[in-house]
This record gives sequence, structure tokens and C-alpha cells, in this order.
Amino acid sequence: MIRTKIKRVLKNIFKVAAILLLLVTGVIAFANWKISSEAEKYIYNDIDSIPNHSIALVLGTARYVSTGPNQYFSNRIKATKELYNYGKLDAIVVSGDNRHVSYNEPREMRRALVEAGVPDSIINQDFAGLRTLDSVIRMKKIFGQKTFIVVSQQFHNERAIFIARYYNIEAYGYNAKDLNLNKFSVKTKVRELFARVKVFVDIALGTGPRFLGDPIDIYDNRVSEQKLKDDADSISSLATD
Repeated sequence: MIRTKIKRVLKNIFKVAAILLLLVTGVIAFANWKISSEAEKYIYNDIDSIPNHSIALVLGTARYVSTGPNQYFSNRIKATKELYNYGKLDAIVVSGDNRHVSYNEPREMRRALVEAGVPDSIINQDFAGLRTLDSVIRMKKIFGQKTFIVVSQQFHNERAIFIARYYNIEAYGYNAKDLNLNKFSVKTKVRELFARVKVFVDIALGTGPRFLGDPIDIYDNRVSEQKLKDDADSISSLATD
């Protein structure tokens, strides 16, 4: 009798687990299909085909990883330089995480772009791009831009473009070169699956950027290094509170 009850309980547990697994798989599959299909027509690999917009939003990532230089970072810098060389850009916003004093994605992207030959005078730093959602919405609410080119890898661009279009922002994506499959890139792609589900959670909850602030003139880059440092340090301290 006891053995029969245990078998019945275990059978029910397996059924519930199977149903939950199917639901989770279905949600992930839908989120990924929906974002890719909606963003597809706004994503470009060919620089000649990109609509003429003069502003780029470069999405942040670490410059270095445990194995050395981060190729996601390097390829985004190369793609941005391509757009600049092609005469597509008048201004650039590098947006990323700065939640720790020792970790500053925008500053590293700015340095890398300058090293690549992009004029420092056209580069703006957004220290409050803690998430893709923040970076995209802040382009409209802080930098006053309702149309721009997003620079990242295709999987990331698709999510950024989907978010932008949902919030009535006319954004287009220029794809930086992706990485071949390896331990690091597989981990990134798996994380992206769940990040896309989070997009719909954010929409349902009405989640916005963690930090907003005063408007910034994207063409007025006459900000002192000390002011940039003060802004970055301020956001770092607030993010860790």
C-alpha cells in the first residue's frame, strides 16, 4: 500500500515537472522567435543598406575576459569604426555598465574607439546603461534621439531593436562580427535566451531605466574629464547602494 502511494506521488511529481518544463521551453521558444522575427527587417550586415542615420548607440560589454581580449568588444569597436569611415556617423553614444568603480564599459569603449582613429569629439559616454533596456530608452529620454543605429552582434541587436520599436523608437541594427562557438560564446548565447524572456517580463511590469537624469545635447561634447569622472563615480556609488 505504501509503495503504491509513493509510486503515485512520484508519478504526479514527474507529470508536473514535465508540464513545467514544456511551459518554460515554450515561453523561451516564443520569446526568441518573436524578437528575431520582429527585428529581422531592421537588422543589417551590409553597410550600404543601412538607412541614413547619423547617430550610433554602441552597446557595452567587458573589454577583457578571463581568457584575454573580449572579441565581442573588439568586433563592436571595429563595426563602429566601419560606420564612421563610411561617413555614416556624426555622433556616437557608448553605453554600458559602470556599477563598480573598477569596471567601466563606456570609458573602455571610448578609449578603444579613439585608439582606432575615431575622433574623441563625437563620442558621448552613457554611464547608466546597466542593461540593454536602459541604454535604448536613455537614448530617447536623455540624449533626445528617436532614430539611431545600434551596434552589437546580431543576437544582441535583435533584442535591442525589439525594445526600441516597442517604445516607438526608430532604431536599426548594424551587426558586428559574431564569435565562433566556444565555451564563452555558448554561455553568452544561453544567457541571451533568458534575456529575451526578461524583455517580456519588463514589458508586463512596465520596467524602465534605473537611472534617468537631465537631458544631454549629443552634439555638445565639451564636458571635462573631471565631470565625466564625477558622473561615472556617482552612478557607481548609487548602483551599489
